[in-house]
Amino acid sequence: MRTIKVLVVDDSAFFRTILSQVLNSDPAIEVVATAGDPYQARDMIIRFNPDVMTLDVEMPRMNGIEFLRKLMPQHPIPTVMISSLNSVVFDAMENGAVDFVNKPQNMLGDEITNWIKNELLTKIKIAATVTVGNNKKLEGFKVNSTGRTYLNKIVAIGASTGGTEAIFNVVKRFNPDIPGTVIVQHMPPGFTKMYADRLNNQCRVRVKEAENGDIVERGKILIAAGDKHMRLVRSGDTYRVECKHGEKVSGHCPSVDVLFKSVAEAAGRNAVGVILTGMGGDGAKGLLAMRRAGAHTIGEAEQTCVVYGMPKVAYDIGAVEFQMPLENIAAKIYNILNSMP
Repeated sequence: MRTIKVLVVDDSAFFRTILSQVLNSDPAIEVVATAGDPYQARDMIIRFNPDVMTLDVEMPRMNGIEFLRKLMPQHPIPTVMISSLNSVVFDAMENGAVDFVNKPQNMLGDEITNWIKNELLTKIKIAATVTVGNNKKLEGFKVNSTGRTYLNKIVAIGASTGGTEAIFNVVKRFNPDIPGTVIVQHMPPGFTKMYADRLNNQCRVRVKEAENGDIVERGKILIAAGDKHMRLVRSGDTYRVECKHGEKVSGHCPSVDVLFKSVAEAAGRNAVGVILTGMGGDGAKGLLAMRRAGAHTIGEAEQTCVVYGMPKVAYDIGAVEFQMPLENIAAKIYNILNSMP
């Protein structure tokens, strides 16, 4: 099996050393070079042609975000950002990074080793499967407001790797008339609130991190918190969300499967389900439950996925009714809504 060649870029010599040691202990990984700043990193990229780069956000001489902006047009390379709890990580995603991990704070030797093995290694292996360029900015059909109320309708979206930009690509086209929308994006705790706030500032709809008991209503998007499952429940004509800690389902908390299965039960044929880019199979069974309950379902097509994993599994088991490129999904959601009684 061919090893994944990794370049480690971090301003801390200690962190570079421990990252290299632990990563090299995996037979599928070879750290071919390290760099203390983006200028050294540029030279290492040219010399070693790595498959994946890990990149710290805060570095001397040039930060990681600016480096990505300058690097990606000339040397597109799958990049996993290593960031403290900071919203600038979403700038990195916007500029071509594949994924990110939360940089450990106040961890000691064994804790850092476990973090690398449990968090970073998986992200690197996923990044190695990505063709950088699928997460480029896309133009799609403009969605015009119809003036309809869409009573009792629900939109549910699930995503993982590459999903922060994919979700934005969809919801930036939503008008304030969109039915209540619930979203699971696999993301560490803390980052989900920053992501929701970012979308709220960039979109024409209200976006917030979901809290237990929040009402799901017209023109509002609720994003599951990074460490809680989110379920849709219905009481009369009102939808609410239940947000609770729990064991991982389909490998994740929050889980797309948990959300989608609850939408199937609570909304049935009044729902539209959407599964976007992501590694693994979370959401496929839930989307199938939605379709069997009468909901319309959409899967992102392979050509625009950063990772064609979750949508492929969903498509293969018959959960996807309509498959299409990312830039057309918002318009398709409205098209479906306008055809529903």
